[in-house]
Amino acid sequence: MACACEFIGLACVVALILSISAKAPYQMRMILIFFGAGVIVFLCVPFMILRPRDYRNALFPSWCFRQLCRMMGITMEVRGLENVRRDHGSVVIMNHQSAVDLCVLAYLWPVIGRATVVSKKEVLYIPFFGIGAWLWGTLYINRSRKTDSINSLQKEAKAIKERNCKLLLFPEGTRNTKETLLPFKKGSFHIALQGKSPIQPVVISKYAFMDDETKSFRPGHALIHILPEVSTEKYEKESIEQLIWECQEIMQTEYTKLSKEGIALGSKKQA
Repeated sequence: MACACEFIGLACVVALILSISAKAPYQMRMILIFFGAGVIVFLCVPFMILRPRDYRNALFPSWCFRQLCRMMGITMEVRGLENVRRDHGSVVIMNHQSAVDLCVLAYLWPVIGRATVVSKKEVLYIPFFGIGAWLWGTLYINRSRKTDSINSLQKEAKAIKERNCKLLLFPEGTRNTKETLLPFKKGSFHIALQGKSPIQPVVISKYAFMDDETKSFRPGHALIHILPEVSTEKYEKESIEQLIWECQEIMQTEYTKLSKEGIALGSKKQA
């Protein structure tokens, strides 16, 4: 335990240095995100084992990760809390940009409800973080085996109804930092239609404070907007394309608007 405390102490010191130095290398900040997440989860795993596969296991790690992000100069603001309905489950779809999305999840987890995330199976093998994520209910799917993925997601669709779960997914399927969202994949929408569960779009503003191409990563601010639910009652499997189009239009409009506001807020803070 003493060794673990030394590790987290070192992570905090490095985070403080990075928050002061706006020119800290991109690689160092990304390493700190993964290293910090691993250490936080490592310290929490012994307590998570007491109630495996429970979304509440992620509440304290989420709080710790938010503090780490703040020390790095990354802050986020969650809007639209009035749109969260805890009396039923839903499929929550979000735009996917980078590893910084871990910070987004840390902000959403305490407010979105009984949450669970769908992730590729490879994440399970990330030291400490993989098993910790499993303990707080992450659903791992094998993308190379379509049948297994469908079966797993069908079980989750049932859980949405029976346990009022919020299933968090990234419908773009891969990271995207462009101005336009990538075409949404159908998986999220099949789950929603199967259980006639509502879809809750969540839009995260563009991370103007980082650039994967130029490898720049400075302190910055992002906006997270939880939008009103989209009902699936009027849609059937045959009209899934229309449902996808409706959700993508809603999210693209908000993404463009939110990103402009995020850039303006970031400029004011730097000034």
